Amino acid sequence: MTADQKRIVVLDYGSGNVRSAVRAAERTGAEVVLTADHSRIEEADGLIVPGVGAFAAVMGGLESTGAVDLIRRRHEEGRPTLAICVGIQVLFERGVEHGVETEGLGLWPGTVSRLQAPVVPHMGWAEVEPPAESRLFAGIERERFYFVHSYAAHSAPEGVLTTWAEHGERFVAAIEDGPTSATQFHPEKSGDAGARLLRNWAETL
Repeated sequence: MTADQKRIVVLDYGSGNVRSAVRAAERTGAEVVLTADHSRIEEADGLIVPGVGAFAAVMGGLESTGAVDLIRRRHEEGRPTLAICVGIQVLFERGVEHGVETEGLGLWPGTVSRLQAPVVPHMGWAEVEPPAESRLFAGIERERFYFVHSYAAHSAPEGVLTTWAEHGERFVAAIEDGPTSATQFHPEKSGDAGARLLRNWAETL
């Protein structure tokens, strides 16, 4: 590791296959480690929170590894975090799946619920609508990204930069809130556009 190389932790809390997120993060030039070790997370320049599966299962994994307080603390202290897919969902107040309501981290107000669309899950490539001020989407404002999800947030919190997408209805595709960024799509599965987004994020570390 060089003196100016950034350290990124991909949070390991039992969420599906996260190796693709590790490989994609490594392409930013950072030193990347997959771990749930609290000291490594505290020391990291950037934290990536992947999310695969159900809202309740992801919250259970975060709680079991003690990561909930770590994520909240990084946000409060202004230390960069990037959450992906269900990772963005659990940053809201709550999620409702199959009639079951689960409390989220509550960084942002709002409820994550099922997409109202003719075909669910929403699976495939879609365009997004980033705000002009976005750093995450700099240079890739008109690109398409890869989504795999049945649930989403449908309203945006005030005071954050919100990127939108549409599948049956408009939903939150990404949020930039100071040190905390999050995407509903998978940048690690989104080809060159996703790689550029990860580089844009890494440049903020």
